[in-house]
Amino acid sequence: MTALDDLPTTRIVHGSCHHDCPDSCGWLVTVEERDDSDQDDSERDDTASGSVAVQLRGNPAHPYSAGELCPKVNRFLDRVYSPERVTTPMRRVGAKGEGQFEPITWDEALATIASRLQTVIDTSGPEAIMPYSNAGNQSVLALMYSERFWNRLGGTRLVRALCGTTVGAGVQMTNGTTRGLDPQELRHSKLIILWATNTRLTNRHLWPTIEAAMADGARLIVIDPIRTITADYADEFIQPLPGTDIALMLAMMNVLIAEDLIDHAWVAAHTLGFEELAAHVAEWTPERASQITGVDASVITQLARAYGTTRPVAIRTLIGAEHHENGAMFFRTMACLPALVGAWQDRGGGLARSIGVWSEELIDYGALTQPQLLGDRSPRWLNMSRLGEALTDPTLDPPVQALIVWGANPMVVTPNAELIRRGLERDDLFTVVHEQFITDTARYADIVLPATTQIEATDVVTSWGHLYLGWNEAAIAPVGQCVSNSELHRRLASAMGFTEPELFEDDLAVLKAALPTVDLDALRRDGFMRVPYPHDGRPFGDGVFPTRSGRVEFISETLVSLGQPALPTFVPPHESLGGDHELAHRFPFQLLTPKRHTRFLNSSYSHLPKHGPLEDGPFVEICPSDAVILGVTDGDCVQVRNDRALLRLPVRISTRLRPGVVAIPWGWWQHQHIDGRAANSLTNDTLTDWGGGVAFSDTLVAIETT
Repeated sequence: MTALDDLPTTRIVHGSCHHDCPDSCGWLVTVEERDDSDQDDSERDDTASGSVAVQLRGNPAHPYSAGELCPKVNRFLDRVYSPERVTTPMRRVGAKGEGQFEPITWDEALATIASRLQTVIDTSGPEAIMPYSNAGNQSVLALMYSERFWNRLGGTRLVRALCGTTVGAGVQMTNGTTRGLDPQELRHSKLIILWATNTRLTNRHLWPTIEAAMADGARLIVIDPIRTITADYADEFIQPLPGTDIALMLAMMNVLIAEDLIDHAWVAAHTLGFEELAAHVAEWTPERASQITGVDASVITQLARAYGTTRPVAIRTLIGAEHHENGAMFFRTMACLPALVGAWQDRGGGLARSIGVWSEELIDYGALTQPQLLGDRSPRWLNMSRLGEALTDPTLDPPVQALIVWGANPMVVTPNAELIRRGLERDDLFTVVHEQFITDTARYADIVLPATTQIEATDVVTSWGHLYLGWNEAAIAPVGQCVSNSELHRRLASAMGFTEPELFEDDLAVLKAALPTVDLDALRRDGFMRVPYPHDGRPFGDGVFPTRSGRVEFISETLVSLGQPALPTFVPPHESLGGDHELAHRFPFQLLTPKRHTRFLNSSYSHLPKHGPLEDGPFVEICPSDAVILGVTDGDCVQVRNDRALLRLPVRISTRLRPGVVAIPWGWWQHQHIDGRAANSLTNDTLTDWGGGVAFSDTLVAIETT
């Protein structure tokens, strides 16, 4: 035998990033097959034998991500093989919140869970059991397979509207659909408006498309309440006050109509309610909007003229702006702009936002979720954004007595986190958390169950930022005793004594049923496939929209039936901008909680040694003029407070913000803050106008020196 014979064999495995990110990058995992047959049991460790991932890199053949991964995912294997990883079921041995656990077996864990859930069902009914999950893994099975179990159990159901749904709900009221322009079609645009999206940071693989368009003469305008790294590269940056964008849009419409910059033929053929809209916006002069937005009237006028005289013209937005009380109206109003100028008839024209609908149309949700398991029951629905209220409301009948959490860390990502904490501290609440690490939420669990990472489970990944499905092959066996989300729910079904065969189908069988028109063998072989989209790049090239009228609806009777204005309307939020004067007097600063850090845009990385410690720790960002008024300098410690919480944070003086606006970067865990409270301890959990979202960014705070 030669020395070469002793070398481990390697293979390359296709995968797709699962994070809640528009880029859904393709990756390749290099796996070594190791043999430790010469070692005794005492010498073996998790990486000594079997399949071991030794490299994870971007897939250069992927049509969108083209071999590049973001800084957090470049070190994904640090996550997989972290010594802090949860690899066995655990039972709490200390007080809730202390994070003290002891290992137990899966049999013990499942027996405990089944017994406690059955007791809740017997005493209060299944609706006293509440699931809580989000897009911690946005793969098809990881996100949706669990619905089978919850349909069968009949527990309280979750309105999953923390992010994203308000955007679609708004656009749909104008266009009748959530379909939109493929962002890669911006390559053909001559004016690109990036509105409320920090593309270079949070959608980095779209940036080369925008650069190519600019190289061919396209002009780039960025509109954002924060001067982002994207704004630094724009031809023009416009900075309205947070939550005032609708006023800016209405003034744009005023100018477009007053200066006859609309496409009359397209409007006449393909829209409904133009005359009513024209009369409605006549009073929205740039001067009026300037007083609300803080943007000079001349800037608003020039923006409208540029929009009305450039072809093709496109607006690119994502989800940030939905986090206001008028979030759905923001997108409903924005969707009117392309129709006024006839932008949809041009390749590279229109509105580009989340385009996940093009992939989702391939999914048979009935086959995936098996709704017949619910029978004739009508479960209770609770909004995930109001988790604190759900856990503490004394009038809720029945009260939530058991909480099962997976794919989410609500103590960090959900607003009004201190109310959530009070709920999780309840002695009578039984909490189970399926996780990879002891997160801030897991610290309150009675039982913690070990979860796989993406390279340990097979799944299909849809994207809401591009038009490619991704295959994710399990590159290695689960580390320790970890299980995937789908396997977790199969085990829960068995522990509860359920016998329906749909609850125990294997992953590949479910994927085949859920994606009936997709050649899964080809997808598995190639790693990705493009989903159907109009060949000419124009999603509404025929001018037909799936509204009641078949047209873009400037005026909406559907909104009237919901108690909303028929026409695009600016309504100041209740908490800010004059909605509650007494509150605004006590808390004079508007708080934003943006994604800022390159190494952990998702909240699940800030604790890892090659991620969080390499970024600046939690801080509050303040503009220079406000710093002078407060009498603080860079690095001083201040108190940021409102009626929900108080945080002590160092000051970062920055020119990125307007006076009266402050920012605390989102994503740091609570224990990484001085007081053990995170940014969402302060944030507003008021729901949006429609669509079920939540108004994180309509949060008011006071800042005081310590």
